[in-house]
Amino acid sequence: MRPSPDELPDLAELYRTPPDPWLRLNFVSSLDGAGHVDGRSEPLSGPADKRVFGILRMLCDALVVGAGTLREEGYHALRLDAGRRAWRVAHGMSEYPTLVVVSARCDLDPAHEALADAPVRPIIVTRAAAEPGPLAAVADIVVAGDDQVDLPAAVALLHERGLRQILSEGGPQLFGSLTAAGLVDELCLTLSPLLAGPGAGRITAGPPIDMPQALTLRHALLAEGLLLLRYSR
Repeated sequence: MRPSPDELPDLAELYRTPPDPWLRLNFVSSLDGAGHVDGRSEPLSGPADKRVFGILRMLCDALVVGAGTLREEGYHALRLDAGRRAWRVAHGMSEYPTLVVVSARCDLDPAHEALADAPVRPIIVTRAAAEPGPLAAVADIVVAGDDQVDLPAAVALLHERGLRQILSEGGPQLFGSLTAAGLVDELCLTLSPLLAGPGAGRITAGPPIDMPQALTLRHALLAEGLLLLRYSR
């Protein structure tokens, strides 16, 4: 067990990933396995979780979310403070990460703040059967797959654009699909000291996977009753 995030001088170093392409998930869960309270994950979070949340965004080239999560969690434009932007530039990264939204139907509002006010042009990953319409005015449209989104192909296309360090914040359906496709290199999981009770969904959803995938615990941080866990291949 390591000290809490507030006691660590360099969280960025603690959460650095290998230089190779890497796909990391970041989620929060209640003690009894709920991924949300009243439809949102924010009530499960806390200051320490938010600090790690910000560090993980600072470290990524691309932040990938599902269209439903973008709407339901009230995403804003993906902006970083001056200190985090300076850190990225000093480490050879672009000033801001790129927002990537996975949407099979392209049913997003082009006026959504996360798209219209983005500091760098977002990317929408979709399938050939979808019609992007006005979304093409505010985002680059990347087609991966015909009748459904082909996630391995989508990740390969992001890598071709130089987006090698990928962070996904969900939602559950995207988590399950990334797991089923064998694309998950790491999971950062915050365990919240709450019992949410029955009814709330888990942090992962979708069809069963062929075989459970083993990850190794890299570190555990304790702060404000929250347990911040990092697992990777």
